[in-house]
Amino acid sequence: MITNVYIDGFNLYYRALKDTPFRWLDLRQLAEALFTQDSINKVCYFTARLDVRPGNPGQAQRQLIYLRALATLPSLDVYYGVFRSGVKRRPLAEPVTGLPSHVLIRDSEEKGSDVNLATRLLVDGFNGEYEQAVVVSNDADFAGAMRYVRDDLGLRVTLINPDSRNPSPKQLAGAATYVKRLWKSHLRRSLLPDTLRDEVGVITKPVGW
Repeated sequence: MITNVYIDGFNLYYRALKDTPFRWLDLRQLAEALFTQDSINKVCYFTARLDVRPGNPGQAQRQLIYLRALATLPSLDVYYGVFRSGVKRRPLAEPVTGLPSHVLIRDSEEKGSDVNLATRLLVDGFNGEYEQAVVVSNDADFAGAMRYVRDDLGLRVTLINPDSRNPSPKQLAGAATYVKRLWKSHLRRSLLPDTLRDEVGVITKPVGW
């Protein structure tokens, strides 16, 4: 079965990869580990470039190294949203008499990745690029696009839930033809080599990953 894989990068990271030894993940190999009997046509990865943050100054650089490593993989496309950072004024949940009722917080929002994923899923389906679409996310916002691909285009849609501790939202699972969990065993056998090479030179896995 010709299969395209659509990965919600931040959902995958925060639900399955953060603070684990699996962050140096070969997404192409992961797709092949999950669907051993299918032909992986392409893998689409949706993310946004991180801002440099005072509390974690190396985070953005580690992401750039990982994105460079992903660029060495065949038939893998990266689509970028954007991060919007700023300071916002928010009310306290339990204000104390005589003290300020609001605080300033530093807020970061990722924009565009969800729209990019849903759009790519639909466009590729319209163009007949796959027989099966695989969506790796636990975000209920994708339910509408998935249901359209399944019911109107008549194509198979498999949902991969990256959260091993929680089930998928009912509306999201209900829009899929089939739901499958992502387990540590899939991640463990889908890691990139510690060093790779591209046209620039050697790419080395970040320390601590």
